[in-house]
Formats: sequence, C-alpha cells, structure tokens
Amino acid sequence: MIHAVLIFNTHGKPRLSKFFTPLPPLVQQSLISQIFSLISDRPAGVCNFLDAPDLVFPTPGSTTVEKGKRKEGDDTRVIYRHYATLYFVFVVDGAESELGILDLIQVFVESLDRSFENVCELDLIFHFDEVHHVLSEIIQGGLVLETNINEISACVQAASRNRKASAASSNPLIPSVLAVPGGRGGSRGGSADGARRWLASIGV
Repeated sequence: MIHAVLIFNTHGKPRLSKFFTPLPPLVQQSLISQIFSLISDRPAGVCNFLDAPDLVFPTPGSTTVEKGKRKEGDDTRVIYRHYATLYFVFVVDGAESELGILDLIQVFVESLDRSFENVCELDLIFHFDEVHHVLSEIIQGGLVLETNINEISACVQAASRNRKASAASSNPLIPSVLAVPGGRGGSRGGSADGARRWLASIGV
C-alpha cells in the first residue's frame, strides 16, 4: 500500500501532501519534517529508497509488540526521486516494489509535464488542484489505478474541457462580452465597456 505521496522543495517546503493513511494533521506535519530530514541528509550517489521503521503509519493487522518498540509488520519505506529543486516522495509498505514505485514516480512527473508543459515549482503552487487531479488518476485509496501516461493525460484534459464548458454555461455573459473582438460597439473600447458593465452588475 502507498501511505503517502509528498512533494517538497530543497528547503523542505511541502508543495503537495497526500496521505492515503488517515492521520491527524499534526502527525502529518511531523512526518513530512522527518521524511525531509531523512532524504536531505543522504549523500549523493546512494540509492533512492530507504527503510524508515521510525515512521509510524498504522496498517490493518499491525500489532504492537511492546511499547516503544517496533510494530510487527511495520516495514515502512521511503522512495524518492530528485528533480531540479523538487523531491517527489512516496511512502509505502513492504508490499510495494521499490523499482515499481520509482517507475510510478516517473509516470507522475511525466503526466505533470504533459499537463503543464515542463512542470515547475510554481505550477504546483498555483495549480495545486490540477496536481491533485493528476495524482488521483494514478492512485486511489493508496492503490495504483493507472500507469499509462496517455490515458492519464486524456482523462485530465477531458476533465479540464468539462470544467471550461461548465464555467461558460453558468456564466453566459463572459464569452459574449470578453471573447468577441470589438464587443458591442465594434471596437476594443466597446468590449472593455461591456466587461466593466458586467463586472459592475455582479458587484465586483
């Protein structure tokens, strides 16, 4: 199972945090800080995954052996890739393949690239909703749903078109005022006046 998907920059600022294992917000923040410390301290040239038994992710069937000691079945692993200023991190249990998750991270990054045309950190900040949508096409409930980049991109693009169509249908004045060159009076000034009248009518 995939416990969490995280993206943070080289300063430890989280740009995406999706936990598939329910945890309180304060615990999530603590785990993000711990994971960043584990990764940022690793020297260059080492492998991209590591065991992290100190990270506590409750799983069905796991039982505490003794207070303060490791739980049975607690085989949490952190798998990551470093792209420019961003770390893409997956936290998984022992049932997942490390190499498979590395490939999945690559699928996620390439899907983001297709959505944003060379994704960068600012895209993650200003379009976080679309980033979550891309992720939801790949993973649901901690399980891998889709790995075909073409299918993922097609679903994301279809959803984007539906959102735009819905916005246009619910705000019919927007295309009539803003999309027609020259507007009502046949000039750019007329279009601007129409836009101002529409904005005034809705109280903006």
